[in-house]
This record gives sequence, structure tokens and C-alpha cells, in this order.
Amino acid sequence: MTRLLIVNPNISTSVTDLIEAEARRSIAPGTTLAMATAPFGVAYIETRFEAMIGAMAVAEVVGQRWVAAGEDGAAGRAVDPGVDAIIVAAFGDPGLGALREVSPVPVVGMTEAALATAMQLGGRLSIIAISRRIEAWYREVVTAYGLASRLASIRFLDRPLAAVDSVQQAHGDALVALGERAVAEDGADVLILAGAPLAGLARTVAGRLPVPAIDGVSAAVRQAELLAAARPMLARAGSYAGAPDKPDSGLSAALQALRRARQASG
Repeated sequence: MTRLLIVNPNISTSVTDLIEAEARRSIAPGTTLAMATAPFGVAYIETRFEAMIGAMAVAEVVGQRWVAAGEDGAAGRAVDPGVDAIIVAAFGDPGLGALREVSPVPVVGMTEAALATAMQLGGRLSIIAISRRIEAWYREVVTAYGLASRLASIRFLDRPLAAVDSVQQAHGDALVALGERAVAEDGADVLILAGAPLAGLARTVAGRLPVPAIDGVSAAVRQAELLAAARPMLARAGSYAGAPDKPDSGLSAALQALRRARQASG
């Protein structure tokens, strides 16, 4: 049995419901899901600063797992946080690299998973996004993953959003049209429908688009299952080796526990 923890770095519980619905359509038999929503932050992340807040929220949620596990393991039992892999369920992967430094289990991001899947299906990819404000940050994220040369375009809705959880219903046709333009005008071989509010849309509109469309949630779920089954060793050297212990001050119990999660997990 594989146990996945999926964390929505936004505060929108309705978006968490969208993520969960797509994740449940994608998981293999025997995989279980635990869902969590950011306890603080914004309705949906559009900016670098909001991504920073989202990263801290994810760390708090994940750290609570090790707080609880530490309490359960106080009598000498091995610490088990009840999770075999973690998914950061927001495009842009807030805090992904930092979590990998401390987490004893694999951590997968929606963006990285979607990009990796897209690269296996075509040469050039386009991202379809829900907001103009997101474009610069998304481009920076793709560049950081070393894939700027394969990015055909980022197309985005350029209109007010009444509610983030109803983007698919209110703007589904416009999003499909953006995808068609990315193929016809930008030369995209693969489309990524970006962001947790679009979870499940790729499955819904697949027959209307001329090239494959990738859903970040389903891509992340499948890759998390793969990594959990592979049980990769933890790095003992390099930049993802466990962080050295040192004095700290003012950290929540969750952040303190997460800093020491590798040691706690044996």
C-alpha cells in the first residue's frame, strides 16, 4: 500500500476538493490519500511572494506529521509519519527543493511532474494558465528546471476571475481556445494545463485539443507512486544531504520537527 500526502499550498478548500477528485481518478489500486489545505496564505498563488507564503504553509502542514509521529514514537517505537511520498499541489512547486532537503520520503511537485511528463510526449510545450500575473513567475520556474529552450509559450486568461474554484466551468472554452492557439501559432507539441484550479480539466477536454494535454495532479500522483515504490536511499552527500543540526529560535513545533525529520525517522 502506498500512502500519499497531497498538500494544497492555497487556502481554498474547494480547490483541494478539485485536486482530490483528480487524484482519486489517477491513483493505482491500493494507494491511499491524505489531503491537506494551507492553514494560512492566499486563495490562489500568482506571485513570487505568495509562493513564499505557500511554501511556509506546506512546511507547517508536513511538519505536523512528524510532530504527531514523534509523540507516537515516544515509547521507543520507530517513527512513522503515515506517508510514503508528499505532493506539493500548486503550479510553481512552492518550497519543493527545501522540503527535499529535510523530508525522509520523496517529495513531488506538480510543475516538475508535468514538465517531466510533457518532455516524454513531445519536443516543445506550452503552458495554459489562469492569470496574466502568473506568467513571469511560471517562466522563471521553467527556466530553473532547465527547460526554457523547450518552452513554446505561456498562454493565459486575461480576464477577471469571479471564483478560483469555478474557472473550469466559467472559462473552459477560453482555455481550450488558448491551447489551440498555442499549437497553431506557437508550435506546441504538448500542453500543460497549469494550476490546481484546473485539476481534472485535461481529462475533460482531451478530445477537443489537437495534442496531448497534461494535468499536473495526475502526473504528480503517478510519479509519487513510482518513487514511493522505488524507496530511493536518502542522500548522505551533496546539496540534498540532511541539514546539520543547530540552535534555532521562534520556530513552531512543526517546523522544528520537520528540520529533524530525517534523524527522527531513523
